[in-house]
Amino acid sequence: MGFTDALLSSPGTVLGAVLVLLLFYLFYGLGSDQGPPGPRPFPVVGNLLQLDLKQPYNTLMEYSKQYGSVFTVWLGPKKVVVLAGYKTVKEALVDNADPQQVRFLLCPGVIWSNHELWREVRRFALTNLRDYGMGKRACEDKITEEAQYLCDVFKNFKGKPLDTTQPMNQAVSNIICSMVYGSRFEYDDPKFVALVSDANRIIQIAGSPSVQIYNLFPWLGRLSVGCVLDSRQKHVPVCFLFFTFCLYSSEFGVPDSPFDEDNLLQTVLQLFNAGTDTTATTLRWGLLIMAKYPHLQDQVREEISRVIGSRQVLIEDRKDLPFTDAVIHETQRIANIVPMAIPHRTSQDITFQGHFIKKGTTVFPLLTSVLYDESQWEKPHSFHPAHFLDKDGKFVKRDAFMPFSAGRRICLGEGLARMELFIFFVTLMQRFRFTAPPGVSEEELELVPRVGFTLNPTAHELCAVPCL
Repeated sequence: MGFTDALLSSPGTVLGAVLVLLLFYLFYGLGSDQGPPGPRPFPVVGNLLQLDLKQPYNTLMEYSKQYGSVFTVWLGPKKVVVLAGYKTVKEALVDNADPQQVRFLLCPGVIWSNHELWREVRRFALTNLRDYGMGKRACEDKITEEAQYLCDVFKNFKGKPLDTTQPMNQAVSNIICSMVYGSRFEYDDPKFVALVSDANRIIQIAGSPSVQIYNLFPWLGRLSVGCVLDSRQKHVPVCFLFFTFCLYSSEFGVPDSPFDEDNLLQTVLQLFNAGTDTTATTLRWGLLIMAKYPHLQDQVREEISRVIGSRQVLIEDRKDLPFTDAVIHETQRIANIVPMAIPHRTSQDITFQGHFIKKGTTVFPLLTSVLYDESQWEKPHSFHPAHFLDKDGKFVKRDAFMPFSAGRRICLGEGLARMELFIFFVTLMQRFRFTAPPGVSEEELELVPRVGFTLNPTAHELCAVPCL
């Protein structure tokens, strides 16, 4: 007797299965609240079978066209309300700011904490980072120095094809290392290589379908590859931030204090991982885009040559390099490296744009829909630096530019990232011309992201031809 025959031969089993399906239908299909509309889910798995788990933001973008700027999807047993479009996301994150985040696998740290814990940890992190130079001239000098080390690495390839991933990640990592760990590292330091590699691997795995499934169905246990995110990076060195905490926090060891060793460790790891990946990824997109569109690269390099010549770029030069600044901003927009902001959760029952949303509902602000909003951008799906220039060629800010998210939960490293992007990008454009490898045409350079928590370019090589 086969399994199906055995199942059908047991009336109790069949009745139980029918009841389970009926309960799931009632739970998903009818519900007790009049929440936002959305695609009808399947029992147990919700809408997972309808989503592209490698690029879920693309499916959500399509749903927004069908169901509007506020809609519901079921990720397995979890109900999620998605916010799409500039006006909706701004209203939720800025006009009605709610600082509560959804915590999945990791300890809270500065990203996943909420309420008073979040305020205390964020204040602590910002204070210490500023004490170690963030936002000051000393920080600018560190970035300038590191840019020279990066140029030396590129120069050693003598114009031959290279993968920019490792050196770019190491250069950017050294900036956050100098503040969080107290010093920079040599690019061939085995511990540093392992640390950066671990950070890259964690970022990539965090966006994989297996981790998403693990978050939704934790009872699957450690069979999922997602469990690696619940472990510590073994290569993390002792950091100045930890000593500062131990020496000056009167709450060290106090029960229920936000300042415990695990929370501090997660904060440091989050600062390192986020401070490394996002900026390095944006810079790699920038170089790839310059190689693909050489006429735009020519305009950038001409402006840099005309304004600052061969001297080292300074942050104050930004105002005199409007086209270059526009290219950097447009790179951030089109690269869309964080397509969905860190998930939020409603702290109380609310009615938002006519939809009732229960307390504790997970909310996904879809940043892709803001950066590609057709009502805000003239050519949303094209690389178009003019988005950030007025008719006179002067740089203009755009409210719909939200690569760092918005509201009280905006990325605490925004200022540092902006400084890094400008100095690294201008220095590289000043010293090199970036081209496709021999045998590869500019048209063949694909602007396609790989799967990950952030959207990195797919594997590629470029030639960095020295110009100075």
